[in-house]
Amino acid sequence: MKVLIVEDEEELASMIAETLQQQMFAVEIAYDGEQAFYYVENVAFDFVILDVLLPINDGWSVLQKLRERGLSSPVLMLTALDDIESKVRGFDLGADDYLAKPFDMRELLARVNTLLRRVTRETVDHKIRIADLVLDTSTRKVTRSEKPIELRRKEYQILYYMMSRKNQVVTKEELESHLWAEEEVLWSDVLRTHIKNLRAKIDGKHKKKLIRTIRGVGYAISDE
Repeated sequence: MKVLIVEDEEELASMIAETLQQQMFAVEIAYDGEQAFYYVENVAFDFVILDVLLPINDGWSVLQKLRERGLSSPVLMLTALDDIESKVRGFDLGADDYLAKPFDMRELLARVNTLLRRVTRETVDHKIRIADLVLDTSTRKVTRSEKPIELRRKEYQILYYMMSRKNQVVTKEELESHLWAEEEVLWSDVLRTHIKNLRAKIDGKHKKKLIRTIRGVGYAISDE
């Protein structure tokens, strides 16, 4: 899953990003409203963490424009303004939850997971299944033929993204855009290496192979 953090305090933004990355989230950081608009228009996000007091455009203006532009992902607002009027304004504009500063990273992570579970319950089963391969989004556990598979953070992110697009071709560029931050330097074969490792763990000795390479285009995971 990919998260957008909109926070002008660089140290806090980095701490939040590190906390989420440790939990297998891919993260982008915007330090003002204009950057937030750019990211949302060019990258698909599963979750947004949005500060209220931002330079250029405040969090309320950003939230309103994001919702007007069709963003349906959960939005958790961060604020030093703990009055009820501020919270009501945010909820009216489409916020899903509030977290007052200062906060403990454990609480932030708990709120993120709670909102994601809520969305999962409302939209799809929290388990994604392709043949005998099962990915549980609530526990981040993966099994095939009921046997657990240990995945590294980036391997899990790639698998989740591909399984959520079952039977669809996912391009190399799409995977790199969704799973790596813009400032990260990618050596040429990094994605191919991750796919190779995933194949070894997911398909391994299984007769039925699920992960396919679509030559010149990208990858797909399918039970067909």
